[in-house]
Amino acid sequence: MGIKEIKPTTPGRRNINFNDKAQVTAKKSLKSLLKGGKKHAGRSNGTITIRHRGGGTRKFYRVVDFSGVQKLGVPGKVAEIEYDPNRTAFIALVIYKDGDKRYVLAHKTMKVGDEVVTDETAKPVEGNRMQLKSIPVGFQIYNLEITANKGGQVVRSAGQYATLVSLDGDKAQVQLPSGEVRLVEKTNYATIGIMSNEEHSLERIGKAGRVRHKGRRPQVRGKAMNPVDHPHGGGEGGSPIGMKYPKTLWGAPALGVKTRKRKKASDKTILRSRHRAKK
Repeated sequence: MGIKEIKPTTPGRRNINFNDKAQVTAKKSLKSLLKGGKKHAGRSNGTITIRHRGGGTRKFYRVVDFSGVQKLGVPGKVAEIEYDPNRTAFIALVIYKDGDKRYVLAHKTMKVGDEVVTDETAKPVEGNRMQLKSIPVGFQIYNLEITANKGGQVVRSAGQYATLVSLDGDKAQVQLPSGEVRLVEKTNYATIGIMSNEEHSLERIGKAGRVRHKGRRPQVRGKAMNPVDHPHGGGEGGSPIGMKYPKTLWGAPALGVKTRKRKKASDKTILRSRHRAKK
């Protein structure tokens, strides 16, 4: 799998490249695992609540099983590797021994014919999902469950992985992709391996049209607007914003100003902050 470079035959293709999707095998998705939905274009009751949204290619949602506990102890075999327009990583269609079919997140070396299983204790190989207490220390994991019985919540994007640091004490210590070390219940589930499509970050969109296909509309700088439209607006030519610090459209501090007002209940599970980890 790699990045496919394009010859600069036109200005629109000069700075563009594509993922060759060599890992993907499926031509069509399974209809029973597709869900439709109405597009809202960032609006609620006709009012724009999220700016710069709208248009884009119509897409169906693939129902992905992030938990796997409903198939506890039932082995399955990978039938297809598929592209999912709703996420950066690939997904895999797994057919279980009882005949049930489900989508799961694919790891980077997953291929058709691989056997996977979700159980409290299983063989520690890529693709198997089990409780943290059954995973050897130092292993790379993804689709990690933070809150018990809620299914995988974090480490689900392309090329990402967390590392199981320790199983000492009452809880497991997991280092997340950001560098943050967090305490997680040992009975929570995680999948062994590294997320698929790890070269996603090397893709170059290349032209505005590909962004529009994703449902994103153009953004305009505040200083290019009129004073009635944005706090940065007005002035002659390329004049500065004319204030001590940048502001959002609604007058709140922007760009580097801390906006968090309260601590979360889950903060007590953080052993090492991701901010300190980067220093």
